[in-house]
Amino acid sequence: MTHQALETGADLRKLVERLYPLCRSITGDGVRATLEILGEHIPLDVHEVPTGTQVLDWTIPQEWNIRDAYVKDASGRRVIDFRESNLHVVGYSVPVAEKMSLDELRGHLHTLPDRPSWIPYRTSYYAPAWGFCLAQDTLDALPDGEYEVRIDSTLDDGHLTYAEHVVTGEVTDEVLVSCHICHPSLANDNLAGVAVAAALAQRLAAEKPHFTYRFLFMPGTIGAITWLARDPERVGRIKAGVVLACAGDPGSLTYKRSRRGDAEIDKVLEFVLAERPHTLLDFSPYGYDERQFCSPGFNLGVGSLTRTPYAGYPEYHTSADDLDFVSTEAMEDTLATLREAFSVLDRNRSYVNLSPYGEPQLGKRGLYDSLGGRSDAKDAQMAMLWVLNLSDGDHSLLDVAKRSGLPFGSVAAAAHALHDAGLLKE
Repeated sequence: MTHQALETGADLRKLVERLYPLCRSITGDGVRATLEILGEHIPLDVHEVPTGTQVLDWTIPQEWNIRDAYVKDASGRRVIDFRESNLHVVGYSVPVAEKMSLDELRGHLHTLPDRPSWIPYRTSYYAPAWGFCLAQDTLDALPDGEYEVRIDSTLDDGHLTYAEHVVTGEVTDEVLVSCHICHPSLANDNLAGVAVAAALAQRLAAEKPHFTYRFLFMPGTIGAITWLARDPERVGRIKAGVVLACAGDPGSLTYKRSRRGDAEIDKVLEFVLAERPHTLLDFSPYGYDERQFCSPGFNLGVGSLTRTPYAGYPEYHTSADDLDFVSTEAMEDTLATLREAFSVLDRNRSYVNLSPYGEPQLGKRGLYDSLGGRSDAKDAQMAMLWVLNLSDGDHSLLDVAKRSGLPFGSVAAAAHALHDAGLLKE
């Protein structure tokens, strides 16, 4: 199968636009349809885990699907209509077919009084319930009277669905990129993240990386818990990782450190973001699936990269998180940051200087001659001296770049040249 390239910001936006109308939840056909579209861009290994399967302390729930839902007034007009917005129905609502007064109905209605034109996003995954979400302005305009209420949904034994994409590297040590795919029509949270991840996977595959990169597209919380539970041996190969979300909003980038606080990925993102407007946050057990990867039993070196963080913008979990809220420029910037971060991570090594007593003579090895005429000759020369001096087995190339103030690329190139000349060993 030929996969469609995601080459430009416009391509990322088109993917977000295609995915936006689908009604997703933690299970169901909306997730499968999302992965089918994503599979047009990158090959996916799709997993179906049956209802009732024990995953750590959790159990895979019943599968939820919905065909239609509405509230009709006495004239038969749909005053709340799932066909207009899939946010109108509380996720995982049980089937309903009743008539009731407005007063009875109010207990099942959710609005945002401080944002009266916006529809909130609400769910009830693990407790049987039903409800509708609507704009406060719409609710205020409803007259007293009898209303027909219908939610045409099913909750049956089925499956939880998630997918993986692997970019095979030179070694089996893995770097994770995890995205949640359980939200319905919310463009930033997290369709922008899904599109950026797919584009990143395409670019890494073309670069033939050192590490193996595993991309996870899963429902939030229960998906990560399921993945962690299914193959503990594979979890042991995880060297680093990033939970990617909210990749398209107008805010500057935010990185939340792993639970370890000083994991390699934490150091890499801090280094890369230093040249950009950004915010660094310490770990907290609140947010996206970094909570699961950084739970104390796993304690993986996995951080979280967003633009505006979890629940940090007014549009979060509302109908205002729409296609107009995300921009191609923001998605391109998030993608560029991740590419740079993984380029550093992929080349970061620790070396030992094999000629540590005094400065080795670089000229007789042709290392100075190789710099002749280069516009960056001074940086390259200084990079060699710094790499030789700090290659004691305790400092990585990232440490060298940070201490010297030199570009990481210059430091990595110097280390490569010194290694080829027999002056360093990894």
